[in-house]
Amino acid sequence: MLTKTILEQLKHREFISIATCDLKGRPNAASKFILKIEGGCIFLVDYIIGKSYENLRANPRVSLSFANTESLKSYQINGSVELIENGDVYESIAKELVQKEISLSTERIIKGVSSGKHHENYEVAIPEKFVIFKVKIEETVEMPYGGGMKREKA
Repeated sequence: MLTKTILEQLKHREFISIATCDLKGRPNAASKFILKIEGGCIFLVDYIIGKSYENLRANPRVSLSFANTESLKSYQINGSVELIENGDVYESIAKELVQKEISLSTERIIKGVSSGKHHENYEVAIPEKFVIFKVKIEETVEMPYGGGMKREKA
């Protein structure tokens, strides 16, 4: 289960780093879009369908990580992944993804116009083919700057 601290941190993020490993022990790390957190799971979107996807097909273990630069704490979430590529659940999630895409695109445009900040792309575009990683949370780790660690099993 996610601690309140980790859940609060994730609410303010659009992307999270995901580490996977193939059966020969070769690692891969990439950023993935956070769609939602629900029922002890984090739903991530993989637009690229590359090495992370290949690794998870062979080895469904994953480690997610991110840091808070204000508190200087790092966080890790470990678990197993179910790949959702089609079916009713996929279609339902795809509808949620479209709504989130509209919301994020609108937010980026408003921020860009009001701050004068230029983005290469204002719109968050969903490719035709994508896969959902449903990460079942099995362990969380909080690591404050300067050492120490708080590890919790789900």
